[in-house]
Amino acid sequence: MRYRVEHLTRYCYERPVTQCHNRAHLLPRDTAQQRCLGSAIQVSPAPVVAAERRDYFDNRIYLFSVESLHTDLEVRVVSQVEVEGRNGLEPELDFGITCAEARERLWRGAAEEHLLAREFLLDSPMVRTGTALSDYAAPSLADARPLLSGVRELTARIFREFAYDPGFSTIATPLDEVLESRRGVCQDFAHLAIGCLRALGFPARYVSGYVETQPGPGHQRMVGADASHAWFAVYVPGEGWVDFDPTNDNMPGSQHITTAWGRDYADVTPLCGIVFDGGDCREMTVAVDVERLPS
Repeated sequence: MRYRVEHLTRYCYERPVTQCHNRAHLLPRDTAQQRCLGSAIQVSPAPVVAAERRDYFDNRIYLFSVESLHTDLEVRVVSQVEVEGRNGLEPELDFGITCAEARERLWRGAAEEHLLAREFLLDSPMVRTGTALSDYAAPSLADARPLLSGVRELTARIFREFAYDPGFSTIATPLDEVLESRRGVCQDFAHLAIGCLRALGFPARYVSGYVETQPGPGHQRMVGADASHAWFAVYVPGEGWVDFDPTNDNMPGSQHITTAWGRDYADVTPLCGIVFDGGDCREMTVAVDVERLPS
């Protein structure tokens, strides 16, 4: 599949901003299943300094500084991405390395990939493990069960047992509150699954990006109706990283577009920075459009 992705962010401040320094995770990265064919970035007011770099996780980041007075900041990114993968069909998961074997190989092996994966066992700013998370995940991840089969069941349980509620949580909502209330959004569900897996000794990482949404029968696709999305990936020794999407109860395929990955949302915030003066932000709006292009 080939897509055109447009991500527009606007900030409106109550007073003029004298300068701001920003970091954006808005440029799709290349993966084994994905290739970014090109990206164009427009910032208004125009930045005095702008550059693309790579972060610790090899994500593409865009750094820019605006030093002219402004009350409105607009960042528009347009990318073309080609994605390969399953189109609605999931692989058979009831075989392969078991949960117990995965933990043993992870700590016994000295391969660089194993060593790098262990970093994703540690607590991170937005994902703190604990007994509540391990207790919730344990029924799906018994020692003798194939790891990927267990993770798929955990994904389905989160989808069934948690309500998608955009009005419930914010970026700062603690994970234990999400678990107790059984509500949240895609970011919360990804963090929940990551915390569950880490609590039981399985490396897991946060993945940010987009997912193509299809309109219902008889309805025209709405421009700007798509949104940023989040899911997670688990590390399987000998197989690598495998993605799962608890918000949609599936394994990401050709309709998922990856922007960046890290320990949690804090590592891959779409846009963050430092603002001088300006007072409070009166309004922030985000519009995302994912359009499938002719092949």
